[in-house]
Amino acid sequence: MSATGHTVLVGVTGSIAAYKAADIVSQLVKRGCNVHVILTQSAAQFVTPLTFLTLSKNPVVTTSFSAETDWKPVHIDLADRASLLLIAPATANIIAELAHGSASHPLTEIALATRAPLLIAPAMNGKMWEHAATQHNVALLRSRGAEFIGPDSGMLACGYEGAGRMSEPSAIVERASALLASR
Repeated sequence: MSATGHTVLVGVTGSIAAYKAADIVSQLVKRGCNVHVILTQSAAQFVTPLTFLTLSKNPVVTTSFSAETDWKPVHIDLADRASLLLIAPATANIIAELAHGSASHPLTEIALATRAPLLIAPAMNGKMWEHAATQHNVALLRSRGAEFIGPDSGMLACGYEGAGRMSEPSAIVERASALLASR
């Protein structure tokens, strides 16, 4: 499926699975996407902006006060240009923030401002995934049109086994490409 020419925003949040986002960005770029990464402060504890700058060839957004490219603030500029907003990995926290309309950092600001489709790839402890609050937030986001891929089951970084693993990067890229092809 062709993704050539689409602008994909990849939100990376604070999960050990953040390192897998580098592979997602690399695969999207190879498919011809113009990829912009939005890295939360928590994610930057796991991976650095330099990794994503190198892979995407675009500046990485880490703060609401990033340099503005034109007269528009960067979060509005990216929101307007997006063909897809992909959040991988998506923590329970970001899912809650999205569900409740928080705009406390660049990723949530962009999510509120864009009209592009939203694809979410959860990654968290299985108990957090199964918690009623998380499931309520997922249902709320789905009712607003957000799509989810995963989480998968298996051994988790915390030592537990069960649902909560982020889907494989190749599966996420395939799903993203399918959404882009339908636009």
